[in-house]
Amino acid sequence: MKKFLLLLALCLTFTGIMAQDTVQTAETAVITQTDSTTTLSQETQPAGIAPNPYKDIIAKKEFAFNIYSILRGILGMAVIIFIAWLFSLDRKRVNWKTVGIALLFQLLLAISVIAFPFVQDIFEFVGKMFVAVLNWTKAGSEFLFGPLVDTSNFGFIFALQILPTIIFFSALTSLFFYLGVLQKVVWVMAWLLSKALNLTGAESLSTAGNIFLGQTEAPLMVKEYIPRMTKSEVMLVMTAGMSTMAGGVLAAYISMLGGGDRIMEIEFAKHLLSASVMAAPGAIAIAKILRPQTEEIDNSVDVPKEKIGKNVLDAISNGTTDGLKLAANVAAMLLVFYALIAGFNYIFEHIGSWTSLNPIIASVTDGRFTALNMQFLLSYLFAPVIWLTGVPAEDLALVGRLLGEKLILTEFVGYQSLSDMIQTGAFANPKSIIMATYVLCGFANFASVGIQIGGVGGIAPNQKPTLSAYGFRSLLGATLVALMSAAMIGMLIV
Repeated sequence: MKKFLLLLALCLTFTGIMAQDTVQTAETAVITQTDSTTTLSQETQPAGIAPNPYKDIIAKKEFAFNIYSILRGILGMAVIIFIAWLFSLDRKRVNWKTVGIALLFQLLLAISVIAFPFVQDIFEFVGKMFVAVLNWTKAGSEFLFGPLVDTSNFGFIFALQILPTIIFFSALTSLFFYLGVLQKVVWVMAWLLSKALNLTGAESLSTAGNIFLGQTEAPLMVKEYIPRMTKSEVMLVMTAGMSTMAGGVLAAYISMLGGGDRIMEIEFAKHLLSASVMAAPGAIAIAKILRPQTEEIDNSVDVPKEKIGKNVLDAISNGTTDGLKLAANVAAMLLVFYALIAGFNYIFEHIGSWTSLNPIIASVTDGRFTALNMQFLLSYLFAPVIWLTGVPAEDLALVGRLLGEKLILTEFVGYQSLSDMIQTGAFANPKSIIMATYVLCGFANFASVGIQIGGVGGIAPNQKPTLSAYGFRSLLGATLVALMSAAMIGMLIV
């Protein structure tokens, strides 16, 4: 029965993708090729959606690179590794062979996504699967909310366009976990990680699971091992949890950045998927610098057999409930954080007015910032860090702001800001958009420290002291992982 359901799910997904491609072809009025760039006429743009000013450039299949980009990327990678080493708890016992192999894996993934068409096709196919599921979600949203989800009449409403996506993907993830699909995929990746990098089976499973599951869900796959984990394993579990993205929120980011444009949704899906996959070996490298493995290890990989639910319907129901909780949590956090930003900006803009700083800021930034506010402060506070990744100089402040919003607030706020910047044409160089996608990857924010301590600590109370001690170090590690991915991508594009 399970095999039949699995086959049916795969067939429906493939059919949905093919049907979408057919519909897209039929609806497209004009497609022209110019300098290897696919340019779509405005007739293909969904009604009510502002045209993406960067579409023609971002949608390129190939990117060039030069010696300056490579040298700057190497410098950035070296500085990132040095920062991790500075914060290492045992600098003399860092296994540089493991670190080197993990970074090589991360770099090879970056090169493959950028330079090899067949790898691009794989990521794009998976991206099309996500986009297909996004459209299925829209069908459910239309049933509940009717014309309110029509962007041509009411514009883009976050609560109606994004939050249902989180709920449906959570249910779908639960279904695939019940059918055993996720376990098989995770087992293959975990086996490769454990053999290639000499990791324990438990930390390999948790790291691989983080590519598909959230920072508190992935550790559940190894919950029986967590009480006995070494400090190095705990560090990796925490760092990997903050470095990658769960499927549900990834789908939400695809929808946000794509803005309802299917071409752009597929392009951003490719890069978001790549960012999450690249983060896995990156997290291993950084975590093993921050807290080297000094104990004997067991690298046997055993996937837990328990299911999420008693049957298919129970699994879907449980996933839906979990997705609803996550969506409500996201909505609540965004409401509070945006309100706090508004309050912060209200105070500081008045300070800027009283001190006459506002017109000075507007003049110095050429009108990019008009007053003293949180966005301005974050932009220039994190701009030097962003320079290490190779972001073009003219966009350093914008990407610095995004990194600051991710750290202090959440990556949701960061991706929403990135979406707004894309739609308004704020970036001087489209390269910055792609790199920002990698910079924002993961759950590396201050709230996640508490989530990790509470979530993983609930599974293994005896590990709470270690979790508390490593909380901010793992936050630093996950941030460095995202910057490392961005630096690698920045080496390969101009």
